[in-house]
Formats: sequence, structure tokens, C-alpha cells
Amino acid sequence: MSFYHIRQERATLDVSIIVPLKDEEDNVRELADEISEIMRRMDMTWECLWIDDGSQDGTMSALHEIHRLDFRHRYISLRRNFGQSAALAVGFSNARGKIFLTMDGDGQNDPKDIPHMIETLVVQQCQMVQGWRRNRNDRFIRRISSRIANGFRNLATRDYTRDVGCSMRAFRRECVANMMVFKGMHRFLPMLVRMNGYPSIVEIPVHHRPRRRGETKYGIRNRLFVGLKDTYGVLWMKSRIVSPEARVSSPEQEKKEE
Repeated sequence: MSFYHIRQERATLDVSIIVPLKDEEDNVRELADEISEIMRRMDMTWECLWIDDGSQDGTMSALHEIHRLDFRHRYISLRRNFGQSAALAVGFSNARGKIFLTMDGDGQNDPKDIPHMIETLVVQQCQMVQGWRRNRNDRFIRRISSRIANGFRNLATRDYTRDVGCSMRAFRRECVANMMVFKGMHRFLPMLVRMNGYPSIVEIPVHHRPRRRGETKYGIRNRLFVGLKDTYGVLWMKSRIVSPEARVSSPEQEKKEE
């Protein structure tokens, strides 16, 4: 079994919006329309890349129709459910934009935040813009489990991100180039981007909407407990990473020294 690394081709567009989703048949069409409406107002070339993570409902049929009506909406179907981190990694490997923007497929992230995120990235000349949800529209149990896991991650890793669970973020494609993929990677993306050599990250408030249709895929078990376990794995990895610096002599230099 080999590790999956994010391999990228040459960028040919300005922006790639990357949306991992599973069983969001009832939300995907409306979200696609909102994204299209926002992007039409921007003087940028773009695509929206939907990553279907093994949906069992009519999500794929909806994506077929969305793509038929507008080829800028592309989709990739994973053979089975691999998880959000894997879906994002596949998106990062196949996206063609110079700027990547990620958001959830359940409609809770607001596409109206896209222009401000891209503007912040460009004007402030940073490498990533990470959103934080000013007014969260989630059930109490989800909010509290997320707050505990986020606080523990920040304390343990000493990498302080206000709302690392917020999927709304924009960043330059090179931030994730050659990054190694593992389960739970999406929970630590700002820290991993810094570890990848891109420390300039700006945090801004974004809107968060109530889920209109469907059921959330996250709860205590797969948000709090799994998140806590992943933190220990990332701490181990962080402690074992080496970044050797070397000066290699050339044949010309060796001749001079002789």
C-alpha cells in the first residue's frame, strides 16, 4: 500500500471551487445555482469541482444534470466512501485553478463570501484565508463537540486557528502541493499548510446558514472523539518531520578547489 500525495498539473484557470459531498441530493442543485450566480459577477475564469464521496442517493444524477447545463461545473465520483480528507485531496489533485476555494456541500457555507475571501487573499498577499463562523447555525451538541475538539487541537498543537472546522477557505494551489494525505487531514489543514512552508494565513468572519434539507453526517463520535484521536497522530507526525538543508558541490566547484 502506497501513500497518496497531492500531485498537481499546471494551472489553467483563475479559481477552482472544490466541494466534497455525500448524499446531498436535496442541496446540490440550489448550491450550484448560487455559486454560478456569484462567479458570473467576477472577472475571473473558474470551475466548480464536485467530489462525490460514495453517495447512495441521487446526488450523482443531480451532478450529471448540473454539468450538462454548465460545463464549468465538473464532478469526480469516488468508488466508495473514503471520507472528507480523501475527497478534498482528489479535488486538490484535479483542480485547475491558481486559487483553490473549499466549501461544504450541505449549503451551510454561503457562496456570497467567495468574493471577499478571494479579495482578501489577493489584496493582503497572504497564502491562505481561513473563515470563522461568526454565528453558527448548528444544534447545540454539534457546536459544543466542535468547540471542545477545536480547543484541544489548538492547545495540543500550539497552532491557533479560531475555527479550524470551518470549511470555507481560500488559498493558493501551491499550499497543498505534494502534501501527504491521511484520514482527518481536513481538520488540520491550516497547520499542515504552515508545515508545508506557507505560514501567511489570515482569518476572517464568514456567514453560516442553517441546514435546509437532509441530515448532518457529523456527531459526537465522528467529530469529537475522532478529532481528538487524530490530534495525537498529527502531533506524532509533527515531532518526526525533518527538513534537511544541504549544499551540494558542482563538478565546476571541485575543479576550482583542486
